Amino acid sequence: METSPEARLHDLGIQIPEPAPTAANYIGAVRVGELLFVSGHGPYQNGEYVYLGKLGRDLNVAAGQASARLVMLNFLATVREVLGSLDRVERIVKLLVMVNSHPDFGDQPLVANGASDLLVQIFGEERGKHARSAVGMAALPMEISVEIEGILRVS
Repeated sequence: METSPEARLHDLGIQIPEPAPTAANYIGAVRVGELLFVSGHGPYQNGEYVYLGKLGRDLNVAAGQASARLVMLNFLATVREVLGSLDRVERIVKLLVMVNSHPDFGDQPLVANGASDLLVQIFGEERGKHARSAVGMAALPMEISVEIEGILRVS
């Protein structure tokens, strides 16, 4: 029998934080039928944004991966708040990973792996592997290094 995502979190010692507040006139996620559209999330921790700056100038790939992992934890906090449990996620369908990038930086996919690898750890291969775009951006709000939005199939 497959281990549930909530049980995996416990086994891995991963804590999902409280959902971060939204920064404007929108909500963290909208459910339409069996799809959950999750708004862009950033690297929010202890009441502030961390991992600020551009990849390739201010941050290296390892810091970008840590930022993407933290962003995904915040993303999952919103998912859990909306659904009541991560066990209701049937499939991670699609992620858009936006990386605040210096013009010469081309390792956005490696940065995005910080989020994707965490999802596979928590949800397993079948539910956790997803379609993904990892793109460089000239700037992101509040100088955050990574922003992630996504689409999930839920029960």
